Order: sequence, then structure tokens, then C-alpha cells
Amino acid sequence: MNIVELTGVTKAYPGGVKALRGVDLVIEPGELTAIVGPSGSGKSTLLNLIGTLDRPSTGRVEITGYDVAKLSDRELSALRARHIGFVFQSFHLADGVSALDNVADGLLYGGISLSKRRKLARAALERVGLGHRLGHRPNQLSGGERQRVAVARAVAGEPDLLLADEPTGNLDTAAGSEVLGVLSDLHRSGTTIAIITHDQDIAQWAPRQVRVRDGHLVTDGGAGTGRNQTAAWEEVSA
Repeated sequence: MNIVELTGVTKAYPGGVKALRGVDLVIEPGELTAIVGPSGSGKSTLLNLIGTLDRPSTGRVEITGYDVAKLSDRELSALRARHIGFVFQSFHLADGVSALDNVADGLLYGGISLSKRRKLARAALERVGLGHRLGHRPNQLSGGERQRVAVARAVAGEPDLLLADEPTGNLDTAAGSEVLGVLSDLHRSGTTIAIITHDQDIAQWAPRQVRVRDGHLVTDGGAGTGRNQTAAWEEVSA
């Protein structure tokens, strides 16, 4: 089963603005894909459709086998909670809450007990190299550490897809490298990841690049190519 499957997808907004024009895209399990393009290219619209935050004007969007058009808003919320983990450019962490509970709170809608949520949160933070920062609050963490907490929150429930929107956009080079290193490790362990970015270095680092311009996919490495082993970030950015 494909994680993402878009067929003939268009998205139009009032006033005749067409953000996407006949997009076909398949992302298979275990891929790391960079969806790259300049501002206004349609990549953010693509993010919203893959994340089921919006519906297409025409065409078909399937996420983990579910046809988005056939789901109610409530069912879409359940699909997101179970199958998609989100990481955004801004960390969206609660200031007065520890790293452990910031991650645990991301599992609130899964109907999981507090003790189980904290157990999963601890494991996720250890997975991103922050097992020694469980009790620290966001203001006690560096920017890179805060983004790694956000990544831990996104993967704590073991979603089928990690969807990252400009995950290094608010970070300096060193902190961004830390976050990309974490994403590399997650990918090597089998996590399916799609990164939306305008950064050409990140695009080159990812084993599969999907380039978007004027609402069209202009190049695509092809489904399955994103399962290749990623290079270390230091090797690409050197």
C-alpha cells in the first residue's frame, strides 16, 4: 500500500487562482522525499493536501489507502491523528511544560492513558537524542533541541508519514544539521518522511526530489527512489 497517492489533483481558489494543476504523485513506504520549489510554486498547497488539511478541487487524494474525498471532517481528524505526524518551521511547544509532557500531550487524541503517553514520549525523545532533557522546558533548550522535541512529538505515535514543513527554517546551520541528522536516522529505521522546502541543499541531501513550479510537478525521481540510503548532512553541505 502506498503512503501517499495523488491522481490528477488540482486546487483552485476564488478568483481563478490555480495552485495545483493535474498533479500525480506516489510516495511509497520507507521513502525520504523532498518536495522543493520557490515561493508560490504550489508546494504549500501540496503539503495541505497530503496532510489532509485541505481537499482538492478535482482529482483523487489517497493517504495510507484512504480516499480523502470519502471521509468526513471527523474521520479526517482521526486519520491525521493516527497516520500523519507534523513538524513545522515554528516549534509550537507549550512554554511552561517539560519536553516529556510536550511530546506526551501530542498523543492526547489517541485515547491513551497518561502513563502510556509518557512512556511513548520518553522513548521518542530518546530516539531523537534528548533522553537527558526530559524535564527541561522549551526556554531551557536550544533551537535545535526544541525542533527535535517537535520531531519526537510527531513520531511518538509511530505514524505512517512524517510530514515536515521547512523543519530547519528557523535554525542556524549547526542546529539545522542536528535536525537533519535526526531525520536521517528516522529514515534509516524505516520512517516515511516528506519534507517541504525551498532549500536546495536539503533537496540535494534527500534521496528523492520532487520539484514543483507554477502548480506542476516539473521533475520527480520516481516512486521508490526515496528508499535509498541518505548521505550524512555534513557530506552534502561541505
